[in-house]
Amino acid sequence: MKILLVSSQDYIHHPVPSRHHNIFEDIALRHDVHVAHFHVSRAVPRPTRLTVEEATLFPLQRPLLHYTFNTPYHYYIFDRILKTGEFDLVVAAHVLAGTAVIHAAGKQNVPVVFDLKDWFPDSAAAYFTNRILQETVRKSVWAITKRNLSLVDKITTVSPSLVEKLRGFGFSADLITNGVDTDFFRPMDGSVARSELGIGADDFVIGFCGSVERWYAIDEMIRALPTLIRHRPDTRLLVVGGSLFTDYLHELQVLARELRVADHVIFTGTKPYHDLPKYIASMDVCTIPLSPPRWGDIALPNKFFEYSACGKPILMRPMPDVERIGGPNLFVYRTREEYIEQVKHLMTHPATFSINLERNSWKEKARQFEELFRSLL
Repeated sequence: MKILLVSSQDYIHHPVPSRHHNIFEDIALRHDVHVAHFHVSRAVPRPTRLTVEEATLFPLQRPLLHYTFNTPYHYYIFDRILKTGEFDLVVAAHVLAGTAVIHAAGKQNVPVVFDLKDWFPDSAAAYFTNRILQETVRKSVWAITKRNLSLVDKITTVSPSLVEKLRGFGFSADLITNGVDTDFFRPMDGSVARSELGIGADDFVIGFCGSVERWYAIDEMIRALPTLIRHRPDTRLLVVGGSLFTDYLHELQVLARELRVADHVIFTGTKPYHDLPKYIASMDVCTIPLSPPRWGDIALPNKFFEYSACGKPILMRPMPDVERIGGPNLFVYRTREEYIEQVKHLMTHPATFSINLERNSWKEKARQFEELFRSLL
């Protein structure tokens, strides 16, 4: 098969690989996969097996401006690529660039699969703090997304609840969840990372690993620290990751200083993806502090699979789809008070786990996509 992928982010420079990197790098071992390149991020380029199709005329770094101003050019590029008649399939996973490629593919009678990797109206709105602007973005993105979904041949998405949510809007979607590289994420010794970060062997480390953006309530974990430090003075909070498009990381650093817990909080900034397992290994408990309540009902994040593959207890806000999969390593909290009590419990009952996630490996997810592509073609 020859496939054109229009991913939801800058495929080459985004510091955190998405499901599309993990799935399509594997598919590219067996098929000819091309990917549109949006010059949004400025991180170190990521090596890829995919053929890169440059699709940026205005290399603006703010996503809203970048994709808005480049949409006409995106259509021109996608139309030119698909006119060759060589492509069997398009996989779209973007709002505005998705619109462009869907129309270009329709013109050339190329089937399109739309991969809705999260709930785009809320994820787009989360970059803004003004409520009026948030609601405007939310409504606009949903209008475009709904139009896109109505024009494609197949829809895939990441969680059972998002399948149900789409069904409520009249759309049928196939479920292909996120996954994990089980050869890479696995239990290991955390002492190396602790030594690197200046963390004591007996310190209790609460960890977060991922993009530091406002859809995670890391600020609430910092606000809980004074109480936890009084209970156990060697408590540390380790935040592995950075902010790409907001100043949320800076806000958290200021908050830690204001609460006089800065000495107990470690911000590593963005780390290479392949270093993440060693940092997860240094944590006594890993967290998924999902913030917007409306996301919890459809969330099934990569973190759940990555933390679990590393054998770590997970302290998280309610996420029904994660709880359906279940596991002995899951601990749920709803309020700051419940969060504090759960951490205290884990301080006195430390644990590691051995969890088989082979059914959730990225190789298995790539196989599921290939099966869907063949059925469509």
